[in-house]
Amino acid sequence: MKGKTLFDKIWEAHVVKTIKDGPDVLFIDRQYMHEVTSPAAFEGLRQRGIKPLMPNRITAACDHNVPTINYKRPVDDPLSEAQIAALERNTQQFEIPFYGLGNPCNGILHVIGPELGLTQPGMTIVCGDSHTSTHGALGCIAFGIGTSEVETVTATQCLLQYKPQQMNIIVEGTLQKGVTSKDLALYLLYKYGTDFGTGFFIEFSGSTIKNLSVESRMTLCNMSIEMGARGALIAPDSRTIEYIKNTPNAPKDCGKTVKHWQSLFSDSDAVFDKIIKVNADEVPVMITYGTNPGMAMPLDGVIPDRTDDKKFVRALRYMGFSSGEKLIGKHIQNVFIGSCTNGRIEDFRLAAEIMRGKKVAEGVTVWIVPGSNHVLEQIKAEGLDTIFTNAGAEVRLPGCSACLGMNADKIPSGNYCVSTSNRNFEGRQGAGARTILASPITAAWAAVKGKI
Repeated sequence: MKGKTLFDKIWEAHVVKTIKDGPDVLFIDRQYMHEVTSPAAFEGLRQRGIKPLMPNRITAACDHNVPTINYKRPVDDPLSEAQIAALERNTQQFEIPFYGLGNPCNGILHVIGPELGLTQPGMTIVCGDSHTSTHGALGCIAFGIGTSEVETVTATQCLLQYKPQQMNIIVEGTLQKGVTSKDLALYLLYKYGTDFGTGFFIEFSGSTIKNLSVESRMTLCNMSIEMGARGALIAPDSRTIEYIKNTPNAPKDCGKTVKHWQSLFSDSDAVFDKIIKVNADEVPVMITYGTNPGMAMPLDGVIPDRTDDKKFVRALRYMGFSSGEKLIGKHIQNVFIGSCTNGRIEDFRLAAEIMRGKKVAEGVTVWIVPGSNHVLEQIKAEGLDTIFTNAGAEVRLPGCSACLGMNADKIPSGNYCVSTSNRNFEGRQGAGARTILASPITAAWAAVKGKI
């Protein structure tokens, strides 16, 4: 009998029923819910006269549409206000735990879930948001779902799912100084493209992954979606256990639970559908130049020549770049440090270390946006807010902010923004905005230099 992968073990433990020649009925341990993809789901429940089956297994917060200058209500955009107000009403009516604006635990769902200890190894987790894969860093199966599926899970705590193929990305070696898990993610996209993970669930493993902090692992799993994967996960270890032990919802029977967590790993003879091996020593500092995360290159690299590719030509035209051009020395106007990709305390510590005692370059606007109120409090407690403010950066309230143009934090048309978020799509940060993805270290240097 062959061994099982970590994914196999978690999946099989959650199968309620297998439909012949069809999908599995999968039990969902936790659903995260935000203001954008939930209103229609609740309306569907009302029309059918259904209540949430297990409301305590749902956790809701507003993150996409919230303002980050202040939480004054109503927010300026009528649609955003309507969605925020709807989530408040719906969670109150159906008695769903809700971390609203101003709540000491509020923030981006993919940040607050792990820091509250609601995300735990061995779980199945869903949310109406593609970057739910972030939670896989703690050793669980986590993936995004559509609005109709949000309704299904709310009503039944189950979901019809076909089991995906499995890929193991083994990373061995030591990341160079200044190279982060964000660079590793962009390197994988640079090397293999944005579709190499299509149809797969990825497990990241190897000595490099074991040496990453839990927060860095979250960044890597978050970016697996840009690789086309359904999601990603990393086997829980002592770092994971230590991280969860310090959270408000850590299990009371820690000994017994930890023993179970320690059994969650891929067996040595487990079979994967695809294996990719990466040498961490070869991973450079990375940056993007185009309009998808796969259009990435080493920081000191040269934009390739693909004039026969119409999409590539359009991307360069939008970005105002040319084949054969280097980006080092390119002037920028905005820097955004935050998002569910790089909005944790570790990210701000890295940025603050660069910006300490320096000034933001003239003509550059820098937004420091923590992923949660807890992270904001850590920033203040460690004096990082003083470092940022003295440098001329603006520390804002938690939210998705300039990751996407769904709130007031938009990048002006034509401006270049070095961003620690996960996507650089055309207009992603606002109509005409030009996004350059990078790590917090690279973004902080751009802030003080005024250029890449």
